[in-house]
Amino acid sequence: MTSKNKKRKMVEAIERRGCLLVYPLQNRPEPASLWSELYPRSKMVWEWDADADGRVSEMWILREELSRSEDVVYAKWFRNRATFFSKKVFINLLAYFGTSHERVHLPKASEQALESFLMDSPQSTKIIKENLGWQGKMMESHYNRAMKPLWNYLFIVGYGEVDDSSFPSLNMAATQNLYEDLWLASQQISEEQAEKFLLEHLGEKNLFMKYAKRVHDSARTLADKRPSR
Repeated sequence: MTSKNKKRKMVEAIERRGCLLVYPLQNRPEPASLWSELYPRSKMVWEWDADADGRVSEMWILREELSRSEDVVYAKWFRNRATFFSKKVFINLLAYFGTSHERVHLPKASEQALESFLMDSPQSTKIIKENLGWQGKMMESHYNRAMKPLWNYLFIVGYGEVDDSSFPSLNMAATQNLYEDLWLASQQISEEQAEKFLLEHLGEKNLFMKYAKRVHDSARTLADKRPSR
């Protein structure tokens, strides 16, 4: 199967399932992944040496290409894992979380990072750290804490990679900028309508739906974690 055909099958699988990880978690059947969709009978072994399964590295390359395609949406979402969404599910997640309705009150550091992305997107990991003055090991945990809510509530998305360090760095963009049409569409959907859609398309027992419910419910506590002025 050619790379073009594999990418087409990946998009079809994402559209059909709504949400998919790139790789399975410890080869468990759930949550579903692109690997399990393309290679349902093959156990994935995370190795990158000369004897490794070439399909593992190929999928990583296809993941990067697909994240730039704008056919589907890519983010570090489910348990901070590489996750793809169909546009319909993504729009409804934005509405369900209240992300596009200004119902999520971010911590100050997360607000600073988001403001930088809104001013200039996409930015690589290296560039966003430089712009915010968060370079170095001492600032790594601060950076990770600031970015986590942006990923969880889908304020930002992944958009390809850039070679600006020893390893390729993820390019990140403000959802509101890169997918303005999806952002505006989500503003027309109520929280109740979004929840109904997600339950119908993902299912109440679906692990992605359960994770979305936890993210949704945790939005209420974010404001409590903001330092008093």
